[in-house]
Parts: sequence; C-alpha cells; structure tokens
Amino acid sequence: MNQPVEMSIRNRTGIDRSPMDSQKMIDAANAYMPSSRGDGSAMAAIENSYIKEADPVGSVPIPGTLRGMAQATMQMLAGRSAEVLIDKLGERLAFERTGTRLYDYFINKCQTAPQQSDSPISIDMLKRFRHEEALHFKVVADALESLGADATAQTPGADVSSVASSGVLQVLSDPRTSVGQCLEAMLNAELVDNAGWDLLVKLADDMGLDDMSKDFQAALNEEDEHLMEIRQWYEQIMLKQAGAI
Repeated sequence: MNQPVEMSIRNRTGIDRSPMDSQKMIDAANAYMPSSRGDGSAMAAIENSYIKEADPVGSVPIPGTLRGMAQATMQMLAGRSAEVLIDKLGERLAFERTGTRLYDYFINKCQTAPQQSDSPISIDMLKRFRHEEALHFKVVADALESLGADATAQTPGADVSSVASSGVLQVLSDPRTSVGQCLEAMLNAELVDNAGWDLLVKLADDMGLDDMSKDFQAALNEEDEHLMEIRQWYEQIMLKQAGAI
C-alpha cells in the first residue's frame, strides 16, 4: 500500500515488454492502411460546429438584494462589469470548499500511508492550511454578500472550476496513490488557488473595493505560504526518492 515508485516486471504496458507481439502489431498497421486520406480536419469541423452553436456554461445570477448593497459600493461598481467579479468570487468559493476536502484527504493519507521517518511534511501545518482554506471560504462568502450576490448560487466559473479540480480530488481520494503523488496533485491545486486570489486582489483594486482588496491580499499571503511549503515538500520527497539528496 502506498509504496514509493518502484520498478517491477508486472508493468507490461510498454511495447518493449513483448518484442515479438509488438512487431506483429507494427506489421498489421502497415498492412492495413487507413481507408481514407482524411486527416483531422473533418473531426475539427464537427467540433467547430458544436463550439459555434453551444450555449455558455451558465450565467451569473442577478443580485437579489441590490437594495441592501451599500450606496458607496454601487457607485464604485458603476460602469464596471460587476458580473466578472461575482463570477470569479463564485469560482473561488467553489474552489475553497473543495480545498478543505483536499486537505482532509491529504492529512488522512499522510497519517495512514507509510512514510520515511525523516519526511518533511508537518501534519500540524497541514491542519492549519486546511483551517485557513475554510476561513478563505468565509472571506469570499462575505464578499459576495456585501455585493448583494447570493453566495449559494453556482456561477459559470464555479461550474468550470469544479470540473477542473475533480481530477485532483480523484487523485487524493484514490487509496493507491502515494504521498508524493498526492503532493503533486496538491501542488496543482495550490498553483491555481494562488493565481485565483491574485486575480481577485487585482479586480478589487481596479474597482476601488479597498476593504475587499485587503481581505483578499491577506488570504493571498497565506496562500503564498501554502504554495511554498507544498512545493518544497514535493521537491524534497521526489529528490530523496531519486537519491539526489
């Protein structure tokens, strides 16, 4: 269970494992050439027609409590595409919710899977990161509510983000994956999360939402630490497994 990467004769996926059969496959491919001279253009044309006719991935709901939005905020957003900010806030909200689950899975993996005694990973630090992800979820929810938006609504960005991060969740929840493999998945998640918070800071700054920008910058500072530690742990474990350190 959860052994580091190792060489084994059980892996027969490569063509070199059976030279005789692989030659038969090559001979057969050469004997039966494609029945048409077509290239990928026909398939691309079909894909293009779907792209042109497809509806967008949902829409941003109209704020249901515009009357409750502060007059100062309404003035700041006048002439700006507030739906972009709301969409990105919805996206971050969905990601932070998933982020706490990712850390739950990863903490359990680190506590259960066999590891080297000198593993650099700190469970206490992981638990703090998990707690901060939950707090970031609250920061985004409060920001949405301050704009009169519904924090429970699914925005297009949230929908796409959930699909994109589903692969990371599968890696973390797979009992066969090692700590090192999970760290790589966590690194993917933290890179995206970091870029998302950086964009939120820029959007809030551009729209003159100073208080919101300060909250987002504080979250980004914590995300910077998450990314730095996860990257360092991943590199240390991989280099050690490779015998480089």
